[in-house]
Amino acid sequence: MPKPRETAVYTHGHHPSVLRSHTWRTAENSAAYLLGSLKPHMRILDIGCGPGTITADLAARVPDGHVTGVDRAPEVLEQARAAAAGRGLTNIDFAVADAHALDHPDGTFCVVHAHQVLQHVGDPVRVLREMRRVTKPGGLVAVRDCDYAAMTWYPASAGLNTWLDLYRRVARANGGEPDAGRRLRSWALRAGFTDVAATSATWTFSTPQEREWWSGLWAERTVASAYAERAVEGGHATEAELRAVSAAWREWGKQPHGWFSVPHGQILCRKEG
Repeated sequence: MPKPRETAVYTHGHHPSVLRSHTWRTAENSAAYLLGSLKPHMRILDIGCGPGTITADLAARVPDGHVTGVDRAPEVLEQARAAAAGRGLTNIDFAVADAHALDHPDGTFCVVHAHQVLQHVGDPVRVLREMRRVTKPGGLVAVRDCDYAAMTWYPASAGLNTWLDLYRRVARANGGEPDAGRRLRSWALRAGFTDVAATSATWTFSTPQEREWWSGLWAERTVASAYAERAVEGGHATEAELRAVSAAWREWGKQPHGWFSVPHGQILCRKEG
């Protein structure tokens, strides 16, 4: 029987406003919970690598090992390859892949990592089983996802309340689970892991520069990205409503006391061996 393919639609797409966020991510600000477990010789698989900034950081930390970054979007992998080449990294490669059906033998990798991936896939438990399958006995599966329902900000904004409700509806209509962070441990246990360390961490945007950047990318994403197209095409919002949400983001970004917190669930799963 053929393996099922991915059923969810990637909500954000790869608009420049999305990639500005993705290329900001580093191993330090997005995978700190994993870094203490890395050894120089390790072979790592980075699932849903996008433009490859975290992938490249991982490669720099395993100079005697190798990192493979995979993503389902071929176009973004060209950016990842260019970024790795610009850093002079030779222990790294990239390939197109479906996380539900990985093209690797059992027990290939010391670490299998996924950042902000399980919230977007059609079957997160199956993806975790695949991650477990390609991990060596004694190796680690490391996953981090944000949790939209737990996001919070100050000052209060009716427009941002509308944004949060809208985003969660669009993401679920696309087959994903925007509140993935709180579900990671449960998904891992259902996937067969018995040794699961579950933690949490946050991104916080509070300085004028951080608020301008965060509010600006969401203001643009709300009206110009694949997310905006799917919101309208799915009947979740009109273009006028999206413009109002975008304006609310820009207004919040100007607030001198503004503060925004993005919580993440994190799991480190040890494969029995």
